[in-house]
Amino acid sequence: MGTTINNSQKNNVKPEHRTQLTYKEWYESTKKKALLPDLTPEEQARPFAKYFYEDIPQPDPDYLAMMDKPCDPDKALYPENRNDLLNPGDLDVEIGWCQLPNGAGFIANKTIYPDITAEMIDWWFAWHPLEDLRYRIWYPPQHAGIMLSPESRKRILDQSIPMSERNWGVTHHVTEDCDNGMDNVTIHFMSPREFGFDMERFKQPNVATFAGGQGWSVPVDKTDMSITAPAMMCHFFRDTPEGLEHRTRFWLGYRLTSGKVELSLPPGVSVPEQAIQGLATHNVKEFTRFKSFLPRIYKEFGGKMEV
Repeated sequence: MGTTINNSQKNNVKPEHRTQLTYKEWYESTKKKALLPDLTPEEQARPFAKYFYEDIPQPDPDYLAMMDKPCDPDKALYPENRNDLLNPGDLDVEIGWCQLPNGAGFIANKTIYPDITAEMIDWWFAWHPLEDLRYRIWYPPQHAGIMLSPESRKRILDQSIPMSERNWGVTHHVTEDCDNGMDNVTIHFMSPREFGFDMERFKQPNVATFAGGQGWSVPVDKTDMSITAPAMMCHFFRDTPEGLEHRTRFWLGYRLTSGKVELSLPPGVSVPEQAIQGLATHNVKEFTRFKSFLPRIYKEFGGKMEV
């Protein structure tokens, strides 16, 4: 990964050495990636490979312990009420997870970033999906790889599109471990309007930026017995005197269809608590790393897409 290849060279290069794989090539490669191999010589030569070998900061034990037990489902935010995130102040649950009475999963997490801006967030979510290594250096213990389609890559690199909008309509194909084993996760990013936010209120001071959409997770070693379900993902950022505030929400078992929220679980079926809690603790760990990692890599590469 990391080398630029023109069309005349492409047929003579092994698939795993291309920056852009086909979907079939990517899917077939994920079992190998799930083993978290060391970097290839090509990856080791990339200017940001050094971040892969850093010591990863661990979450504050007391903070992580807040994910040990489920929160009160009666206080959870349902996706139909996602515009409550635009209200001033905090909601009843800003850190926690639970299984909702309808079987769906709810996750909330909040992190304050003293040294991160909305512009850094917008750049990161556009920059990191361009190659595996960019995703792996974010959280090496659990991030295995990422892929974009040629159409998505073209949009991400289109300089005429504001950085904050480049992921709108783009799908990330991610391989990662959310504390329940390696999954292949498809994440379709949406504009805030498509996600269902009230655009009359979607502005400062209510919100600084947003990255979210919906997706589907399938185990890398999927069997006929594997249970999968859609999920809605929301990374919501707003400015505070202490720094940029990152409020995460996940709703597992829900999807958006033409802007309307739908519960997508068969009657009597629930998202396992283990899966909900696993994603919650993974979120804490990867964004603990993010807090110290993003300001440094942005200082070095921020604003650039091709490196």
